[in-house]
Amino acid sequence: MPSLSTNQIVPNFEALSTADSNFQLTNHQGKNIILYFYPRDNTPGCTTEGQDFRDNIEKFNTLNTVIFGISRDSVRVHQGFKDKHAFPFDLLSDKDEKICDLFDTIKMKTLYGKQVRGIERSTFLIDTQGTLIYEWRKVKVKNHIDDILQKIADLTTP
Repeated sequence: MPSLSTNQIVPNFEALSTADSNFQLTNHQGKNIILYFYPRDNTPGCTTEGQDFRDNIEKFNTLNTVIFGISRDSVRVHQGFKDKHAFPFDLLSDKDEKICDLFDTIKMKTLYGKQVRGIERSTFLIDTQGTLIYEWRKVKVKNHIDDILQKIADLTTP
């Protein structure tokens, strides 16, 4: 399946979720959707990113926006990560990398001098109609939440 571009409708997909049910994208139409892809649970950058989303959840709620984190970790590992940091949003498991492929987030990275395949930290904004309207690639965690909130606010301001 080819990866998405902005201004395209995002096809429905399913994923195992910490919500004790399968996530389906179409179940969230009518809300803005943030999908943030991150390399791995319980690592410093990924923890800080999740905490930033957690700490700003009321602002996202006010902007009619739901948040979902996605990595290749299992639902069991996700649940522990979510519980440990009191994340008020669900984490999705993409062990088979189908969602990562759809959003083109698997990249070759250098880790300790070796080339490895991994998730490139990325965030995607899907509007209330299911259209991919904005993407952030090679995300740096610091101030990222501010950028996302500003973009959503710009879209919702007449």
